[in-house]
Amino acid sequence: MGVDTVVVQSLLPTASQPSPSTVTLEVRSKHVVADGVVSLTLAHPDGVRLPDWTPGAHIDVVLPDGTARQYSLCGDRWDPYSYRIAVLRVPEGRGGSAYVHDQLALGARVGVGGPRNHFPLVPAERYLFIAGGIGITPLLSMLRQAQMTGADWQLLYGGRSRASMAFREELTECHGRRVQVAPQDECGLLDLAAWLSEPAPGTKVYCCGPAPLLAAVERACVGWPPYSLRTERFTAAAADPVRRAPFQVELRRSGQTVTVTRETSVLQAVRQAGVEVLSSCEQGSCGTCLTPVLEGTPDHRDSVLADHERAANDCMLPCVSRSRSARLVLDL
Repeated sequence: MGVDTVVVQSLLPTASQPSPSTVTLEVRSKHVVADGVVSLTLAHPDGVRLPDWTPGAHIDVVLPDGTARQYSLCGDRWDPYSYRIAVLRVPEGRGGSAYVHDQLALGARVGVGGPRNHFPLVPAERYLFIAGGIGITPLLSMLRQAQMTGADWQLLYGGRSRASMAFREELTECHGRRVQVAPQDECGLLDLAAWLSEPAPGTKVYCCGPAPLLAAVERACVGWPPYSLRTERFTAAAADPVRRAPFQVELRRSGQTVTVTRETSVLQAVRQAGVEVLSSCEQGSCGTCLTPVLEGTPDHRDSVLADHERAANDCMLPCVSRSRSARLVLDL
């Protein structure tokens, strides 16, 4: 797939963008919205106005046990006093979703950073939205924005079953025939060929969901005009490192050089040298630790940077990415 065919984006800050400060918000409501999915409404304890956000934005949520996770904002962006998120229980996960489902109670307070938007809705005449499971969350506000601006749009929404598909009734009640709900147990896999077989100039395709869905959509969009597709991933794509031998990382601002072994990430090596780098997911999917690269060639292993951003080699995510060259120089 050529670099001008698909733009893949996920939770991406710019290299110069400072990380937002964290504020304490209170859980005002908690509702089950599908099998294995709860919706939370967060607000400031003192009723303070919250930072504005745009469709596709997410927040960092620091739970009372110290766990930090990222969740897409899926509420009313014109409500200045509350944020809504939805959390899928992940049985094989690292414990954050289980804590939200089982322990996080009404009135509990959580730290919130952001919002940040690395999956923005760009202007277009027409949109095709494709969601898989909890991937519907960043698209909800995009649908409202497209509706508000008068753009033509359609949504293809898949999931394991109707009962597992969050906000399904809300979508069909509000948008009717623009929304096609296709549960896998009733319809099989999403019919991407029917939706994407004919390239459509002036149309942007937005997709969020599990990795197999994203891969299938990327294949289906190969013949589309450049930059027609934008996706957001939940986790970084697995990839073997290009360089297996140790390499050196110079921290230009701190004047130190560290050695990164096969068993150590760049982020770990930097922290062991006493240089703090803000991070969150440490899986290459949130973009919090994005770091400028001054010299050398990174081995990009994240699911955040678009193809053209990787080709520039002027930034990397040190939590998962490594080095193609024997030496990297980072602006740390």
